[in-house]
Amino acid sequence: MKQNTTVDTKDLVTTIAYLIGVRKNVLEQCFMESSQDLLQSLYASQSATIIRYLCKLRTTLFCTFKKTDDEMRYNLKNLTSLEWYDHKNIATLESWGIPIIKANYRSEKYMLDLNDLINKYIDAVAVLFPDWCEWNYIRELFVIPHYHNSIALKREFEKYMANKNCYPFQQYIYWTPYDCGSMLLSDRKFLQIIYGLHHDTFDDPSKYKDANAETKNSIYDFLRCSMRTVIAVDCENSDVYKLYATLKNLNQDELSKIEKIYLYDDHHTTVGWRWLKKFITIPVEHIVIDRVTERKSLVDIVMTAGVCQNHYAEGIDSFILVSSDSDFWGLITSLPNAKFLVMYEYANCGRAIKNALEEHDIYYCSIDDFCSGNVDGFKRAVLLGILEQYLPDILYINGRDLVEHLYLEARIEGTDSEKKSFYDRYVKTLSLKIDKDGNFSIEVKK
Repeated sequence: MKQNTTVDTKDLVTTIAYLIGVRKNVLEQCFMESSQDLLQSLYASQSATIIRYLCKLRTTLFCTFKKTDDEMRYNLKNLTSLEWYDHKNIATLESWGIPIIKANYRSEKYMLDLNDLINKYIDAVAVLFPDWCEWNYIRELFVIPHYHNSIALKREFEKYMANKNCYPFQQYIYWTPYDCGSMLLSDRKFLQIIYGLHHDTFDDPSKYKDANAETKNSIYDFLRCSMRTVIAVDCENSDVYKLYATLKNLNQDELSKIEKIYLYDDHHTTVGWRWLKKFITIPVEHIVIDRVTERKSLVDIVMTAGVCQNHYAEGIDSFILVSSDSDFWGLITSLPNAKFLVMYEYANCGRAIKNALEEHDIYYCSIDDFCSGNVDGFKRAVLLGILEQYLPDILYINGRDLVEHLYLEARIEGTDSEKKSFYDRYVKTLSLKIDKDGNFSIEVKK
């Protein structure tokens, strides 16, 4: 039967924990189960590791400020000769062209240097965070305002030392500390806290909620019990971005058992369906169905015929139907020897069809339950594809109006923050290029 529960994601907090310098064994204990692939990508990211090592050095310097200063002043020591600093991290940063060790330095100068370097390199990790998350709220956690002012820096030091247990894993960040439990418990809690610090709210739970293990395991069990499986999608009654989120958040080894995805489409749906095959490894057959009369779509009848052909002529025994249309109940009952799993959307599926599925012991789940917070790349590709079609007439269109047109045509429900981010990253940075033959073109910065 359908389970309504979801779980909170941990992708954002995993990235934050890595960047602020949480110890590797703690990272893997707290985040490996939910974000294993993400952690591996962070380990391999030079820009992320630069910020991580700088933040670790800054936290260590805060915690040992006087002790470090005394060793430098009275014993002529430096960071690489003090056991409480990670010498390998310092060596790695310097091998990447980031100077750390200076002669005749004191703790205060090192603190200024570290803050300068964090301020210099922090924007390079903006790409690690999705467009829907306000980057300025994230950035503020790393950059101390007015850090060149010794009084401001001293106050920040005193605030941290007096409230160390309120900081995530006792690693330094710039914020107003209070006892909130674990800030990095989940993406939901983290978003609530950082938005709340700015008297703002984050109100899109689809970005930090994912289907629970029971839902995913039911899908995997269906695939394991099947001989041959395909997915049949009613594109008129499904959201391409939610379907992509569903596929992206499932185990790819389990999905490899699916032979093909059939997209039964109409010219009036979103162009996003044309892009799906570029972002998944399952073979996709995109079937665009012409209308005999403009008022009547033929998607449902062609999809029904296609599923029947798959079953009787090609020997497909199991189908995942992606549609909220109750008309497909007739198809299900017409193929008693086939197995079905149905994926639907909450807003478009009535109780009657759910009751029928339950009575016949057919598993169903909602693609709304799967996290949509990690599908930015897919959405961005669709938006940029449409943007390129507008380029010949770009001079005659207001930039902000253009972004509204792009989201409308792509049928993406973006927040004001997402639209602003897209405008700043891709519309404001459009540039005029000229090739070797003197031909002009407009280039999109990707």
